[in-house]
Amino acid sequence: MADMVFDPAHAHNQAMGDRVTLESISLEPTPAIEAYKRDVDRTLIRENLKLTPSERLAKLISVLHFVEEVRRSGAAKR
Repeated sequence: MADMVFDPAHAHNQAMGDRVTLESISLEPTPAIEAYKRDVDRTLIRENLKLTPSERLAKLISVLHFVEEVRRSGAAKR
């Protein structure tokens, strides 16, 4: 008998039986998506995607530090 390897995906599919149904979806843009796209600066998205995940995280942390500083500054003036 050949060595059997447990395949979790196969086991899941077997357990689901006939209950699995795939629905088709449309990839055509909807009016709502088109309305939002007008207000999105895609150049910023492209520039961010050029960064590595670590660089994006460092950028996020930098922004959070800036926000904290602005909040402290505002609280000190009250």
